[in-house]
Amino acid sequence: MKHKISPSLLAADFTNLAKDIEMINRSEADWLHLDIMDGVFVPNISFGFPVIKSVSKICKKPLDVHLMIVNPEKFIKEVKSAGGTIMNVHYEACPHLHRIIQEIREAGMEPAVTINPATPVCLLKDILEDVYMVLIMGVNPGFGGQKFIRHTVDKVKELRQLIDETGSKALIEVDGGVNLETGILLLEAGADILVAGNAVFAAPSPEEMIHQLKTL
Repeated sequence: MKHKISPSLLAADFTNLAKDIEMINRSEADWLHLDIMDGVFVPNISFGFPVIKSVSKICKKPLDVHLMIVNPEKFIKEVKSAGGTIMNVHYEACPHLHRIIQEIREAGMEPAVTINPATPVCLLKDILEDVYMVLIMGVNPGFGGQKFIRHTVDKVKELRQLIDETGSKALIEVDGGVNLETGILLLEAGADILVAGNAVFAAPSPEEMIHQLKTL
């Protein structure tokens, strides 16, 4: 499978979102990544369901919704009704992860799970057969533009091995510090999807940067 690119809306121009989403529609991007932050699970607040719903009306790409919040199970119906295609919850925020994964699927979305930089990959072994995707954070979640944590590459290799051993079909996504340099390392390690924020939206030509990431 050719790897996918999921630009992160967090790095877009919020004074002119429609223009940036039109660029995403024209581009080779596969998905649009939406980071929802609550100021509790992570030390920042981003945007919520009204923005997701507005974006879904004009975005032609599937919405890759990443909930960096406590109690994400409370908002499964809201994510679905706002237009979410994939609902991604943090392992660290879900003591009853299996139940939440089932509820996301029952709601008609693809369930995914994220792990923070300090969370070992091995903890996902018992849930891998149930998820559509695993997201490995390449930075500590909460802010865009952070420096990539190099150990992330080793975690991707470890997860790829675990997926192969268990026979899971789960995809591997990486978010945080992704650019042309780190992107190639992550793809070589076994990643399937690259989330890129600043690398895309701060580029002289965001559409060209998406093309370059897509052709790594």
